[in-house]
Amino acid sequence: MKEVEVGKATHYFSNLQVAAIELSGKLKVGDKIHIKGHTTDFVQVVESMQIEHQPVSEASAGDSIGLKVKEKVREGDTIYKVEEE
Repeated sequence: MKEVEVGKATHYFSNLQVAAIELSGKLKVGDKIHIKGHTTDFVQVVESMQIEHQPVSEASAGDSIGLKVKEKVREGDTIYKVEEE
């Protein structure tokens, strides 16, 4: 299993459980991601994401997305896409 960095968290909206992420790689619904930071460390599947409040099924490097997360995410946390070898 390998992990590829696909973005960084820029903000966390606790009331919505949504992380704002600046992408440096491609991400799509259904991808397994690992969010890791100083005190953050969890794996989840991307169930929904948005660009400018519009649902999208995939996003690319340079996009800023809103991602529904199951745990608190902190600014600066790194998002990795988990790829099965």
